[in-house]
Amino acid sequence: MSQARVLGMIGVAALAVAAVAYAQTTVTPIPDNEPVQSAPLTTAPEQSTWGDVDAGATKAGTCAACHGLDGNPTDLQYPRLAGQSERYIAQQIALFKSGERNTGMAAVMKPFADALSAQDARDIGAYYATQEAGAGVADDTLVAEGPYEGLKFYEIGQKLFRSGDAERGIPACMACHGPDGTGNPGPAYPHVAGQPSQYTQRRLEEYRAGQTGYTDPRLFNIMATVASELTDQEIGALASYMEGLHPRANDYAAADAPPAPAPATPAAPVPPADTVEEGQPAIDLEADAEAGPVTGS
Repeated sequence: MSQARVLGMIGVAALAVAAVAYAQTTVTPIPDNEPVQSAPLTTAPEQSTWGDVDAGATKAGTCAACHGLDGNPTDLQYPRLAGQSERYIAQQIALFKSGERNTGMAAVMKPFADALSAQDARDIGAYYATQEAGAGVADDTLVAEGPYEGLKFYEIGQKLFRSGDAERGIPACMACHGPDGTGNPGPAYPHVAGQPSQYTQRRLEEYRAGQTGYTDPRLFNIMATVASELTDQEIGALASYMEGLHPRANDYAAADAPPAPAPATPAAPVPPADTVEEGQPAIDLEADAEAGPVTGS
């Protein structure tokens, strides 16, 4: 083995170790000694603790007109808050309140955010974090022309969400937001599954524009860098895919279903998968348990 090749392998190994070390320093650790609920949190200039769900349920009443009582809006220009992490919601309320988040419909949010304390924001976030997020329907219209000709519209977004585009330096969205789009509560990456496509498209366009008033724009800049490479079609397809994204296992709710009645006659035996007649679909339990979008033209 040549010396140059050995040095190259050592370099790759060193980069991998450095990446792991960086990841470990950027993920917020979970306290080991005390319950998470009692951990003090600082939101300058106020002090707050982890949110109270019951208190948040009362305080969230003012949010219901736009976001729905349970965080699932009926007007799809507004984001879905159900299932969103407490930290992310509290963080966004703070940004509205400070005026740092001032694009899109921030002017609508500002007076509501101004009336909330840091603890109010935590309580509201805690309440919405306990609510079950719904999902919409992804667009499965066939693309007739362009680089994605022959794909269904949502499949463009699915490819970017799951695999990114290495040639253009676009990482997979699921690297931060999770394979099922439910986010990452450690670094407070948001829950994106089921978000109305109108809202997600607007946010991606804002990131692509690259203008922000955030005093700490590190996370914004990550998204701005990713979105800067996306075309209008790709942004629309990503928004559509994420609107329909949800854990497929939720469709069945097997745990809550009543036991099936006994059949009147013995059921015919199910043939092995390799003997299923042509044209008859085989059951794939693993695929059913994976996350995927609801689709429809």
